[in-house]
Amino acid sequence: MSRLWAFAMMGLARPRMRRVEGLGFWKLCGSGTGEGFTPVPNTGVYSILATWPDEATARTQTASAPVFRSYHNRASEAWTVFLEPISARGQWSGQHPFTPTEDAAPRGPIAALTRATVRPLTALRFWRRVPDISSVIGTDGNVLFKIGIGEVPLVQQITFSIWPDTASMARFARADGPHARAIRAVRDGNWFSEELYARFRVLGDCGTWQGNSPLADTEQTR
Repeated sequence: MSRLWAFAMMGLARPRMRRVEGLGFWKLCGSGTGEGFTPVPNTGVYSILATWPDEATARTQTASAPVFRSYHNRASEAWTVFLEPISARGQWSGQHPFTPTEDAAPRGPIAALTRATVRPLTALRFWRRVPDISSVIGTDGNVLFKIGIGEVPLVQQITFSIWPDTASMARFARADGPHARAIRAVRDGNWFSEELYARFRVLGDCGTWQGNSPLADTEQTR
């Protein structure tokens, strides 16, 4: 029943989200199976992406706002990670949701988010590339956390990952392999009608993912 409730909340939670004080840009998302980067939905994992004026408001509201309490009460497990944008390029639903800070050389864990609207005529070619990319991310010993989520199945997709530092993230992004080849194919084939790339400083987290905090071995956990 909790899975049915969570699925129904993809629509029913929208009016309640709009009433949350301090909430800026937000999206309700489902997730994929396996490493998360597949077109097959995982009915047990849902995510909420939200922007706030500051970390204190984010921590207070994600813990106490009624709609967030509803999710916590129904969930068998919940994990929240608090981020600060350091770079952003592109648009999301025609908006620029993230305002980067001036510090361009953060220390500690770094989160990477890519969001794209896939053109319907190129969706098949896009999803043929995804399994190879997923396996590379999944076997990278540096990645602290990774998941694929989405607003609309197959065409509006988000990848989110956390790395111990900028160097490890850069090595993965630049290394020749399925990921680099897919990026070149995206550029050459104009696969996306809209795209956004953002990087974040990890401020901290609360809760657990599969029994632990993905940030447990870093200094950012609090």
